[in-house]
Amino acid sequence: MDPQQKLDMLHDMLLARAFEERAAQEYTRGNIGGFLHLYPGEEAVAVGVLHATEPSDYVVSTYREHVHALVRGISPGAVMAELFGRRDGCSRGMGGSMHLFDRERRFMGGYAIVGETYPVAVGIAYAIAMRELPEVVICFFGDGAVNQGTFHESLNMAALWKLPVLFVCENNHYQIGTEIHRHSAVAEVYKRACAHGIPARRVDGMDVLEVHEATRLALEQIRQGTGPYLLEFETYRFRGHSMADPGTYRPKVEVQAHQKDDPVLVAIEETLPRYPSQEEIAAAGPDGIRRMTEHLDAAGHLPGDTLEALNRKVAAEVEEAVAFAQASPEPTLDDAWAALDCNRGLEVLIR
Repeated sequence: MDPQQKLDMLHDMLLARAFEERAAQEYTRGNIGGFLHLYPGEEAVAVGVLHATEPSDYVVSTYREHVHALVRGISPGAVMAELFGRRDGCSRGMGGSMHLFDRERRFMGGYAIVGETYPVAVGIAYAIAMRELPEVVICFFGDGAVNQGTFHESLNMAALWKLPVLFVCENNHYQIGTEIHRHSAVAEVYKRACAHGIPARRVDGMDVLEVHEATRLALEQIRQGTGPYLLEFETYRFRGHSMADPGTYRPKVEVQAHQKDDPVLVAIEETLPRYPSQEEIAAAGPDGIRRMTEHLDAAGHLPGDTLEALNRKVAAEVEEAVAFAQASPEPTLDDAWAALDCNRGLEVLIR
């Protein structure tokens, strides 16, 4: 991998972190409604995986998909406008945080139903196989979705028909709020693939270079016509499940390692809907962004004020995205009817 690609990956990770933190601020200001599931801590997975794909590949994501959309090439303005519920959003302001979509970039949407990504991905992959095209479907899902029936049904069909699907598990170990060993008899997700004869690996999801290399090798194998592959990336979500979740079910040492181990203070703080600061996040443990920065610095790819310049560029991109979203009009009822009427055949809609 050349130095410029590594710098591009670092840029996307920095943009992802800054975008999500700004989205949290806009949510608290009332500019974003509904649910908001943020991604800080998991950036290495989205960036590493999607930088290894081709533009012709398809991406199917979950409700925590803002960063997947950004890395796939949807503009920050279009994503932020969608979060704001504005007409210039990538789903015309009618999808919101959990339902981003971009046909041109083959970003086939985020899905709010847990486990819904599997059958959607398998359906697309079946169409690819029927047409004998050199394309792959990237199917993202979390550890909380692996006990859904659609998981096993979809893996079975993908294996039986040797469909070109890369199943990507973003294992942050807590699904909504229960640690994986408390809800799964087999906590190592990658081991489940063997029941269907699907090759699988567990990879450090906090190291973007390891993520990228594992994805590259898996995609190379899938494109040879051998069928699906499953990658389990062990990562960590710094925030709670959503903005409505303060994440108090997790030991504070995992998130705020520098705090004093005072059970009274911890008990008080866990009753408050408070989220960690950037400094607290940095002290929490392995951070994919810091790892990538240190790697590039050690290799001499961050001379002078390169990192500072990247951070300034990212900050400007996020500010522009917010300004774009604020300036965008709200969708109208006519927009909603247009969405209902599109691609209809002989169906009759009562209006």
